[in-house]
Amino acid sequence: MPYEPAPDDWKTMDPAASGLRADALSAAIAYHRAHESPWSRDFRTESGRYIGVADEPPAPDEVPGPVKPRGGPSGLLLRGGTIVAEWGDTSAVDMSFSVAKSYLAVLMGLALERGLVKSVDDPVRETVADGGFASAQNRDITWRHLLQQTSEWQGTLWGKPDTIDHNRDLGKSDLGRSDKGRARPLRPPGTLWEYNDVRVNRLSLALLHVFREPLAEVLRTAVMDPIGASATWQWQPYRNAWIVLDGRLLPSVPGGSHWGGGLWMSTRDHARFGLLVARRGQWGGRALVPPAWIDEIRQPCPLNPEYGLLWWLNTGTTQFPGTPASCFAARGAGSNVIFIDPEHDLVAVVRWIARPHVGGLVRRLVEAVAA
Repeated sequence: MPYEPAPDDWKTMDPAASGLRADALSAAIAYHRAHESPWSRDFRTESGRYIGVADEPPAPDEVPGPVKPRGGPSGLLLRGGTIVAEWGDTSAVDMSFSVAKSYLAVLMGLALERGLVKSVDDPVRETVADGGFASAQNRDITWRHLLQQTSEWQGTLWGKPDTIDHNRDLGKSDLGRSDKGRARPLRPPGTLWEYNDVRVNRLSLALLHVFREPLAEVLRTAVMDPIGASATWQWQPYRNAWIVLDGRLLPSVPGGSHWGGGLWMSTRDHARFGLLVARRGQWGGRALVPPAWIDEIRQPCPLNPEYGLLWWLNTGTTQFPGTPASCFAARGAGSNVIFIDPEHDLVAVVRWIARPHVGGLVRRLVEAVAA
């Protein structure tokens, strides 16, 4: 059986013993430390708004979620599930930004496995009758549309309209291009790819209706506890993101930290989750997540082949040049990355590296594999 770390106990191995070059790993770690994210260590201005990255203005709208100062660069590399390199404070709990989206994708797989949703291609309105998918624009939106970021969902959720992320182009920066937030004509669902946090938050709310339990508790019980994660991670909702279900007041968590909140987790706990996904959802001799669903999230979106179901793909080796096309990743602003290389049995988690240098770092980690 493949090695799986027990709770509070993770084997380490000398790089050479695992087929890696120690000098190359040392150089990769030095590269990370030399290219720390330009984001301020404290995300808030005196007015309480986000500071953002060095070349972006502060967020112009209210931040309803909690925010905490970030840590320094940290990282961890696994081969065969064993730690072969580790740097920085990997136990510190940090905001993870859009890495949370990839966790939502795994929760979708659990909803399908439990029969709470019959098919990812069903219209969401057939399962979720909260009015959010009743309009002419929204009624044909499927779960797949939401997962691929092609839904074109229209509405306002938790005080944020879908237009706030119109024209968001991640090729320009973590936050978008200069005309981000300028309303444009909507298209039919499934005809335009656009990275939109309001729509991802709408997916999260829909999953809350499906599970009828806080998503953090579903994740904890079904995934994080079985893989031996610590008890330190949290999934923070916005202060206004609460609904009543079955007579209980429940939080709806965001799929990022665009407006605060989100998934707060250590590098080590992210690495356990990455290892689970790299093992196609299997841990301890059982499938915590259906293996076929892990395969499904890696299928390229026809409108953006570099994107699967809330996971970034390396189609054409564009996302991570110099690494195998089979690599895929959860990515969040800052940058926070869970990188998986199935060909070399590598899982890497890196935190707080300048966005233009993410590719350079993961390429150096992969190139450390001895020929």
